[in-house]
Amino acid sequence: MKKKFILLLVFNFSLLIAPVFAEYSKLNIPDSADIRQQLVEPWFEASYEEITFKHPEFLSNDGGQKFKVFLEEDDSSYHVFVAAGKLMNVNVLSGEGFTKAEQYVYPGNLPGTWVLIKDKKTNKPIRIRYFFASDSDVYVQFSPNGKTALADLVIFGNYAAKGVSTGVPFSTFYTASIDDVIKLTQRSLPWKYVLINPALYNGVISMSSKIQSSLSNIVYAEDAIYNEKGELVQLTDGKEFAAGADSDENGKLYLSSQGFVKWIADGIVYPLSGSYLKREPLVEYTTDFKDIGYQGVLSQKYSLYLSLDWVRNLASAVVSVYTGREYRYFNSGVDVTLNPFAASVLTYDDGDPRRGISNTVTFIKDTGYNTKVLKSLLYLLAATEPDTFYFGAIREIDTSIEPEMKVFNKCVAFLPYFNQNKEFECSVFIDGRMITLEDFCFIYKNDFVYLTKVRSSFNFNPY
Repeated sequence: MKKKFILLLVFNFSLLIAPVFAEYSKLNIPDSADIRQQLVEPWFEASYEEITFKHPEFLSNDGGQKFKVFLEEDDSSYHVFVAAGKLMNVNVLSGEGFTKAEQYVYPGNLPGTWVLIKDKKTNKPIRIRYFFASDSDVYVQFSPNGKTALADLVIFGNYAAKGVSTGVPFSTFYTASIDDVIKLTQRSLPWKYVLINPALYNGVISMSSKIQSSLSNIVYAEDAIYNEKGELVQLTDGKEFAAGADSDENGKLYLSSQGFVKWIADGIVYPLSGSYLKREPLVEYTTDFKDIGYQGVLSQKYSLYLSLDWVRNLASAVVSVYTGREYRYFNSGVDVTLNPFAASVLTYDDGDPRRGISNTVTFIKDTGYNTKVLKSLLYLLAATEPDTFYFGAIREIDTSIEPEMKVFNKCVAFLPYFNQNKEFECSVFIDGRMITLEDFCFIYKNDFVYLTKVRSSFNFNPY
């Protein structure tokens, strides 16, 4: 009798908690699928004229999660939102002035929000968009194509997948949950690029914190690096650097662009090997241009690929120390050569008067990536290779000579990760300072960055 009673109790308890679990999807975000089943005829299939004067509706799903249904429009289209709500402290104006109060807000891009976009003139649907990530510029969307729907996966304005056939009618997505969406597209969309586990980035976060705490002791100095003995020397020839004695006296570190990223690498290497990296292997050539070519002729006179060679050899040296085997660049596997994007979203901000879609060539051999795809690329790299950071060589164009010259002069380090709220962050370190990823992409908006990858370390201990 006891066993039957316990089983009955468990069964009844499961019935009680099932609606609570229905509040969230497997991604642990609010889901409006049950709400949308009630909205197909009055909102989704209705014409613009029928809903233009509708008042917003506030509805709750089976688990009590609040959503707001409302209309927004632009010149040519209108958007029907089923927007997830979030309880926040807001300023409320009353007779006594502004006071703080908890209220639900519905900004229209929180995880769990669903949007239908339709054409004003024809009332035909254009697309349905699901917001599922903490970063609202990462989303999945569907557009009608004959009897079925096509799917896109977008990461910060770049398409990780575009126009992928779903094999189901567009109307399916009027009521499909985000779990349904993932199940329908699990083999056709690269979900691994956007599914996040924030517990996997402790090494990168720790390294970023330690680098930041040391920046006040770093002075940028052209051509300055520390050799394997910790002596300040010239990058170009390995001879003693003029400020060496002064650096010992004032406790400052004098570092060039290349010296700064070497300092980061040495912070990984020293705790493992008891010494710093040697200069000579880091300046070995990694490119092979024909002497008769323009770049080949110039490279005999100028050091055009110094930073490219440097970050390739630097990452290879760290891999060698990690594994206990000697790797040269050509067999180290440190290059990042992904071509993950099918196209990019064009906006007026791109300096192009057109709006729409452009094809994207992501990776170029011995050149790297245009900075326009860098944020999207680092996002998916952080998702697929957690606790990895990246050395970058920046290829700039010197227009002061004719014809112009393409030169790898500077180095940079990118430490991408997701915080506990699953929001994407990236620490960018260059020339002895830290800047935002947005600032970096703006400063070098017409340039390219070549990336090499390195596993982060909890034992990171920079000198």
